[in-house]
Order: sequence, then C-alpha cells, then structure tokens
Amino acid sequence: MVDEDTYCIDVLTQISAAKSALQAVAVGLLEDHLAHCVVDAARAGDPTAKVKEASDAIARLVRS
Repeated sequence: MVDEDTYCIDVLTQISAAKSALQAVAVGLLEDHLAHCVVDAARAGDPTAKVKEASDAIARLVRS
C-alpha cells in the first residue's frame, strides 16, 4: 500500500486491523494453551512450569 502511494490514513487503518486480528489469534492460542497444556500439567501434578510459561505469554501480550 505504501509503495502504491495509498492514503496514509488508509494504511494506518489496515495496520490497526492486522494488529487486532493477530491479537485475537494470540488470545485464542493462549486460551487453548491454558485449556490443554496447563490443565494437563495440573492433572499430572506439576503445573508450575506451564503456569509460568502462560504467565510470561500473558505479560508479553499485555505489553504489546
């Protein structure tokens, strides 16, 4: 779009839409991770590493 000299506001709108879409995918992946990996680790009796991993991922999402 930039190479095609598209109006700046239109480019910014597309960037915002792409960021929102990626954020939605990230949240979905995190939900799946919590529902499967963390739950499975808890059932196995050692969720500490998976909970830390999920907490770190949440922190990255919040900062972005």
